[in-house]
Amino acid sequence: MSKRRAIITAVTVEGISQAEAARRYQVSESTVSRLMARYRAEGDAALEPRSRRPHSSPTEIPDEVVGLIVNLRDDLTGQGLDAGPETIGWHLAQHHQVTVSASTIYRYLIAAGRVTPNPRKRPRSSFIRFQADLPNECWQSDVTYYHLGEPLPDQSNRAEILSWLDDHSRYALSSTAHLPVTGDDTVQTLKTAGQQHGLPASILTDNALVYTTRFAGGRDGRNALETFCVEAGITQKHSRPAHPTTCGKVERYQQTLKGWLRAQPNQPAILDELQHLCDTFRTIYNHHRPHRGIDRRLPAVVYQLLPKTGPNTIDNPHHRIRHDHIDTTRTVSLRRAGRMHHIGIGRALAGTPVVLIIEDLDIRVINTTTGELIRHLTLNPNRDYQPQQNNKNPNP
Repeated sequence: MSKRRAIITAVTVEGISQAEAARRYQVSESTVSRLMARYRAEGDAALEPRSRRPHSSPTEIPDEVVGLIVNLRDDLTGQGLDAGPETIGWHLAQHHQVTVSASTIYRYLIAAGRVTPNPRKRPRSSFIRFQADLPNECWQSDVTYYHLGEPLPDQSNRAEILSWLDDHSRYALSSTAHLPVTGDDTVQTLKTAGQQHGLPASILTDNALVYTTRFAGGRDGRNALETFCVEAGITQKHSRPAHPTTCGKVERYQQTLKGWLRAQPNQPAILDELQHLCDTFRTIYNHHRPHRGIDRRLPAVVYQLLPKTGPNTIDNPHHRIRHDHIDTTRTVSLRRAGRMHHIGIGRALAGTPVVLIIEDLDIRVINTTTGELIRHLTLNPNRDYQPQQNNKNPNP
């Protein structure tokens, strides 16, 4: 017998008081009173449990917003682009001036049958992440393949796509199609990207022969790329064999690129058509697609926020980079030669995330969100506090 039926029976059949029924069944007197009122009004229907759903949901999003969410999911998926809740939320905010949380978008996508819930994965807090502090500090490169038309048994129509990606901003610097990629191609694409954006301080690649001969037995010395890097002062770094996650940023870029290519209605039949598609996707990726790895910002925006480094600068012993927040005392702290210095900034910027670019005594404090130069000063090593009147003109 349910507790509702027991209470009503005790009051109506046994004739005990509502207060005594409340004590017997360990509920409040008001609960018994409401239950008896329902029984007198509805009869046996009062014994059935009622829905606990609220009568109104003032925070429920409108039907037209739900329609936008579903349509964005379908449109982005149809284009071969990422269409997760955070990406959809970015498009809603940027193009429709609507703010909806990622968890809410996820629930509505499940309800619309657009997402099948997956088992819970590893928490993101357990991932070991790394990224360069400045643009052009490190570029990643890799080669993938794509067939021109239907795959042939002899693989003669298998093109290769060579990509260069900035590690700091995820900015796609170059994606070029080849039949196949050669060592000269890697050097030429690096030079071309360097002419447009400046050469990097270092590059990170796997151990393919177009990148290095270190596992080729040393018979032929350096290849074309290794020789160019030595001459240009570029540090060359490689992933360990069988560890592709080291180059995970460019690997993930290529996965997104190939997903977009497969979704195109007109598949490339010749190399020029594939190159045109690669150029189109690079524009979308850099300027129109938010990236989760950089707080859902656009790679082109992040690439331009901070000053770019270059060959032989990042390893200078007098050069370092430090990330911090402006504290409640309106300063940012810096240790030099074992002594702590406090750089005055201003009350209005308390809590702002900043990056300090330090060249010996020359210090620049930059807002990492906007890229604005907040302060440029020459550190006085004899003073703990660096007052704001020691500020250089950032725009001489």
